[in-house]
Amino acid sequence: MRAPIQDEALAGLRVLELASLYAGPLIGTNLADFGADVIKIEHPLGDEARRWGVSKDGVPLWWKVIARNKRLLALDLHQPEDREVARRLAVEADVLIENFRPGRLAQWGLGYPELSKLNPRLIMVSVTGFGQTGPRSAEPGFGTLAEAFSGFAYITGHPGGPPTLPPFGLADGVAASIGTSAVMMALYWRDARGGSGQAIDLSLYEPLFSILGPQVIEYTQTGKMQEREGNRSPRTSPRNAYQTSDGHWVAVSAGTQQIADRVFTAIGEPDWPSDPRFSTARDRRENAELIEQTVAEWFGRHTLDEALACFAAMQAPIAPVYNTAQIVVDPHYLARNSFVRVPDPDLGEVTMQNVAPRLSRTPGRIRHAGKTAIGADMHAGPAWLDSGRMTPGEVDG
Repeated sequence: MRAPIQDEALAGLRVLELASLYAGPLIGTNLADFGADVIKIEHPLGDEARRWGVSKDGVPLWWKVIARNKRLLALDLHQPEDREVARRLAVEADVLIENFRPGRLAQWGLGYPELSKLNPRLIMVSVTGFGQTGPRSAEPGFGTLAEAFSGFAYITGHPGGPPTLPPFGLADGVAASIGTSAVMMALYWRDARGGSGQAIDLSLYEPLFSILGPQVIEYTQTGKMQEREGNRSPRTSPRNAYQTSDGHWVAVSAGTQQIADRVFTAIGEPDWPSDPRFSTARDRRENAELIEQTVAEWFGRHTLDEALACFAAMQAPIAPVYNTAQIVVDPHYLARNSFVRVPDPDLGEVTMQNVAPRLSRTPGRIRHAGKTAIGADMHAGPAWLDSGRMTPGEVDG
């Protein structure tokens, strides 16, 4: 393999982030991790993300992750002079990320039609709960609402139990991944295909809706609707979380017949691969109760180490259900540097997820953790103190 090129993949890309909390800022983080120059504008009171989650000694911890590699400016877009600063920055930007309600930036003269006249190459990604169009477009939207509206919560949980929401920003994270991909596609069309800038309409619910599998086609073709099944799957068996005799949990999923046969052999049922009750995916679904009971009982008789050894001997896929304390000492995580320690002026050192995915020639990197001071990259010189506002030239490099 050739040695990596030192230049970062997105070096020279200028990104203006006018977004708060998670989905929009995570797009900015993804781009910044690979070298984009991301200028984040937050209200002088600070992004709401600073007040979410756990702090240590007054330092917001999740902020250290989502604001990493960014330059921070404090502007109040309700003020005409600060809107003018944002406009001048947008004129020089390749990408603008925003998550105001539809129409708000247009009221301030910062909508895409206005900015694209000044900067035809501008790509603007607008993140909202329900999108720029449709009867719910004007409603406030958060990830929790998207997780409900998308259909995700309905199919998550145990039979007879309530719909279950994820305990983290799932919709925001999925939307950020899709949004990052959309930005890169727009950049490719602009720069490699001779195109121009364009607006990207990114709702929070549609990216999550798009990855929920064959829900729509199955229902519209057969009238059957997926219900809550706990950790089981309506499409294959065995698939579940199983408890071992020493109180640990493991996850197993037989996505193919070959994998199912390996699992059966691993749990001491070598005749099952040739048994017509279990020889196809349909057969396994029809006999899922027997399969799940048998597999669960086997795990209940074996410790975690014994179970992992048996499955490894048969090359049957299995994974322990980890908590964070287990993750930070796991040899595989450590070998791949899935998380890294980053020097930090506030806390000495912070540990966070590493850049993903891995690029062999232009790998991303964490240049610094998120800065705690609001407007950390604005000069505090005479021009700033005298005028009460800053100009683009007063942004720290």
